[in-house]
Amino acid sequence: MIKIAERFQVSHFLVFYLIHSLQFGVGVLGFQRIIAENSGRDAWIAVILSGLLVHASLWMIYRILQNSNGNIVTVHKEIFGKWVGGFFSILLSLYFSLMAITVLRTYVEILEVWMFPDINIWVFSFIFFLLVYYIISGGFRVVTGISFFGVVLPFYLLFTFLFPLQFADIKNLFPIFDHSVKDIAISTKKMSLTIIGFEALLVYYPFIKNIQKSKKWAHLAVAFSTFVYTFICIITIIYFSEEQLGKNVWATLTIWKIIELPFVERFEYIGIANWSIIILPNICLSFWAASRCLKDAFAFNQKYSLLFVLMIAYFCVNFYQTRAEISLINDIIGQIGFYIMFVYIPIIFFLTFIIRKVRKGKEKI
Repeated sequence: MIKIAERFQVSHFLVFYLIHSLQFGVGVLGFQRIIAENSGRDAWIAVILSGLLVHASLWMIYRILQNSNGNIVTVHKEIFGKWVGGFFSILLSLYFSLMAITVLRTYVEILEVWMFPDINIWVFSFIFFLLVYYIISGGFRVVTGISFFGVVLPFYLLFTFLFPLQFADIKNLFPIFDHSVKDIAISTKKMSLTIIGFEALLVYYPFIKNIQKSKKWAHLAVAFSTFVYTFICIITIIYFSEEQLGKNVWATLTIWKIIELPFVERFEYIGIANWSIIILPNICLSFWAASRCLKDAFAFNQKYSLLFVLMIAYFCVNFYQTRAEISLINDIIGQIGFYIMFVYIPIIFFLTFIIRKVRKGKEKI
């Protein structure tokens, strides 16, 4: 059983920012090309379908945890026992760590390509990890505050996607449903890397004050993320031709290049710099979840488990150097995220459902 004192918990409506801040990250800068490889102009349909699937996974997460007296670590112990359950908690910790490593390394690559070709990755990542450690050491409420500001402060960037409309061609969207169900399904799977993150709820569930009221905000967050991704995807499709989109690794940054303001000549520099505010809660919450899994599974002090996770992550971030290696780690975390959403969570859901049904039957006897 995991009990969290009320002074360490956060209000139910802040779940909106916790979920959206993890779903909206570095993937926004280049997800369009990836999902359009198979479904082309119908890629926006895959975005909506992936959002609906996330709603289903989120519903299952709440059902899994509602009678667990804790978080996913408690559920692991309930289903598999102390040691096997601890092993699954370690795997989940690795998953969240890998997610944070992927986000930071991809962001550093964007800095290298677009702004600072000679950036020292060792120094930059060290300073960034110091900031992450400082934030997480303040507790979950501080991490939640960073998630709030990570959503609110850069919100103005959404309006920048209106600039391409003056050059857009709405005909690029038609004909609709021009691709097979298989192609759209593959694109939906490829959206996994972009939409993962909401499953951190499995870990911070006990830190929410009013669980029942938080459900509405959690689903609103997923709906808002889906809306934003769909909006950006449609803008991209009507601005680029399919051939142009296939050649743009970071379509969002290319769109920003057309923005002309009296006081800014290269707006993509502003966007990339501001994106650090967006990825900061991504990384903080992921590392918090990773260290919390170890803490709850083995009763470690979370500061020590956090230091351990950050040290390993620091060397991993600097290990990946080439574009091929970074692309590979993105593909790997996307695949893992897909199976966590559509295999791991449903299996845990059905196992907990069966176990609790059996226990209720025995209690009646």
